Amino acid sequence: MTTTEPRSTKPVLMTVDDDPGVSRSVARDLRRRYGADHRIVRAESGRDALDALRELTLRGEPVAAILADYRMPEMNGIEFLEQAMDIAPHARRALLTAYADTDAAIQAINVVDVDHYLLKPWDPPEEKLYPVVDALVETWRAVGVRPVDEIRVVGHRWSAECFAARDFLARNAVPYRYYSVDEPEGARLLEAAGASPDDVPVLITTDGTALRAPTDAEIAAAVGLTTDPATDFYDLVVIGGGPAGLGSAVYGASEGLRTVLVERQATGGQAGQSSRIENYLGFPDGVSGAQLTDRARRQAAKFGAEVLTARDVVGLEARGSARVVKFGDGSEISAHSVVLATGVSYRSLDAPGVADLTGRGVFYGSAATEAPACRGEDVYIVGGANSAGQAAVFFAKHAATVTLVVRGPSLEASMSSYLIKQIEAIDNITVRTGCQVVEASGDGHLQSVSLCEGDVTESVKAGSMFVFIGAAPRTEWLDGFVRRDARGFIPTGPDLVVDGQRPPGWTLDRDPYHLEASVPGVFVAGDVRADSVKRVASAVGEGAMAVTLVHRYLAEQ
Repeated sequence: MTTTEPRSTKPVLMTVDDDPGVSRSVARDLRRRYGADHRIVRAESGRDALDALRELTLRGEPVAAILADYRMPEMNGIEFLEQAMDIAPHARRALLTAYADTDAAIQAINVVDVDHYLLKPWDPPEEKLYPVVDALVETWRAVGVRPVDEIRVVGHRWSAECFAARDFLARNAVPYRYYSVDEPEGARLLEAAGASPDDVPVLITTDGTALRAPTDAEIAAAVGLTTDPATDFYDLVVIGGGPAGLGSAVYGASEGLRTVLVERQATGGQAGQSSRIENYLGFPDGVSGAQLTDRARRQAAKFGAEVLTARDVVGLEARGSARVVKFGDGSEISAHSVVLATGVSYRSLDAPGVADLTGRGVFYGSAATEAPACRGEDVYIVGGANSAGQAAVFFAKHAATVTLVVRGPSLEASMSSYLIKQIEAIDNITVRTGCQVVEASGDGHLQSVSLCEGDVTESVKAGSMFVFIGAAPRTEWLDGFVRRDARGFIPTGPDLVVDGQRPPGWTLDRDPYHLEASVPGVFVAGDVRADSVKRVASAVGEGAMAVTLVHRYLAEQ
């Protein structure tokens, strides 16, 4: 094991394999490609590698990526990577495996959130090894080397406002360090800021500025997120930063359109909160929603798209050929065309006590920031679709027990088969079908929930509850501008032509294009579109397709 070199500022690439020949071969190939900018460290057992990681951590040397063999005596690659996560949490991880072990490796990947797996042999490395390591290093450079103590947040675990602030920072990939008001350091920071526990959350920026109970817009401005447009007129305004919106932004900007994406909270939408997406094309090992979102956001920026965060769109109108987007602060921007990609929100759980405890133990969506606090607790997941299943698998790594509460008679009708099999294989997950939450209770925070199954109602202890029920499009702000169906979704294209008649007010001598709304030049993509397929891949595809139709529309003007 090579750890005797003097302290290096180069990030480390570590390879772990019990076969000395394979270990030397991996190290040789890595040095050939990455040796100028990285230090290559190799170990021949999991325990030696853990010792090396601890020494590197103490010496302050960053670890960019770890490649571990699946079959090793005493401690296999999965067991090693699980322990390595605690020592070097930002390092990206890949598993080396033989073809015969592929199925076992893929299943085990879900346990330790491995980024990739590599089949042995990897010859030629230019095709089979280097692209994977390139992706690991690129991701690590983007998210793994930022200091975590630049932004400091002081708050209380059971404050809904504190949860919202931390969730906003996490979903926008802004590193921060959290301090509780009950801890000495949190109290010291409050005193230094001239604040009290009643002022939380208190956010302290890198220059020492203290913000008391800031809004999302104030947080965005303080941490350097873009909130103001560079100009007042664009070729394309994309409203909504989920997969469909990001797809439109990438394709619009890459094809030369002056493009701006406007997002109310954080890019990624519901998909961005997913702990792991495993059926997205091109990611055989799965990818977290945060990773997918970060890559798409950087890709859009690379092509020149602007991304505005914490901007609330409250209206849309047509002024001649311009489409005008109105913001909540009274300002506006205009464009030749608009893509509506606002997605959907989880429906509220209508049960006594839920509203009062939201953000205080009751959460909508995955709320990954709460995972460490769930250690040793009994967690309840409400819902039976993929998002709920992914959350159950994720929180099972942290909580003592996870109970999936499903109103329907089974999971088969609403959840993917691969996810059902994962859930069945995890010992601390229980699935209760034909069951629903009828009440949430607690003194200042969630302490118990009442479950009704048939004619029987019981109260059970609960530390946290995460809700994933239904989909509401939240399109009230478009009322009177574009046609919406009875549920608020936006019909497009052929669905707007009834008995050969185009929608009222339609001004063009053609039918609406496939993704075009009832107003020319306004297109719809993703979950907010009526009768769309609620999948990440289809949302991205519709976002790209919308840009093609935007070009066709602009050519008519």
